[in-house]
Amino acid sequence: MALVTGATQGIGAAVARRFRGEGARLVLVARRPEPGRRMVEELGRENASFVAGDVAVEETAARAVAEALSAFGGLDVLVNNAALDFARAIEETGLEEARRVLDVNFLGAFLMLREAGRVMRRAGRGSVINVVSRFALVGGAEMGIYSAAKGALLSLTRSAAIEWAPSGVRVNAVAPGPTDTPLIRAWIDEQPDPAAFRARLHASVPLGRIAEPDDVAAAILYLASDESRQVTGACISVDGGFTAA
Repeated sequence: MALVTGATQGIGAAVARRFRGEGARLVLVARRPEPGRRMVEELGRENASFVAGDVAVEETAARAVAEALSAFGGLDVLVNNAALDFARAIEETGLEEARRVLDVNFLGAFLMLREAGRVMRRAGRGSVINVVSRFALVGGAEMGIYSAAKGALLSLTRSAAIEWAPSGVRVNAVAPGPTDTPLIRAWIDEQPDPAAFRARLHASVPLGRIAEPDDVAAAILYLASDESRQVTGACISVDGGFTAA
């Protein structure tokens, strides 16, 4: 049984579909109810449940984990995917903007990890996958507060992996590079020359293309499965070689 945040589009939706294809039952978490209801209909009401909420609100994590227990009787996997994109020069970043980025990208993931971990540790098993970013590993212009939030989540991943290993709970991360999601498509469309910008974005990746959401979902599925049973505290980059350059 898997709990996936940010599950109604992009990487989160790809994860939900791939997990369901492997027979998993799912609790999906996202802010907007209507896309959530559509995902439940697609996956099947007997296989999926939806919790509407902002991950930065403490109650959302408690409700999501409670739904997993009441609807499906347990919780085996948490995918912390919900995130807020933010690009701005450090000196132009306001305090409230910085707080919101940290609240969603770090503290929201922390709250979900904490609540899920309580259940998993009692059960003596479980896998948590935190979706960080290539900017958790390298710096980037105008990515200061976003990088800080994702870097904090990567550090939390490693600490939780050590702390929870004796309980049989594994904690890992994936670090995507640019991925063809609705958010990145909207960003490309905002550029003065979208086609040229997209071409430059693809060229910035050593493999010559940006990722598809399912590329990231495949790595997440591996970390959720027993095939990675000896893997904890790791971060898998799904960035086409960007951070290796």
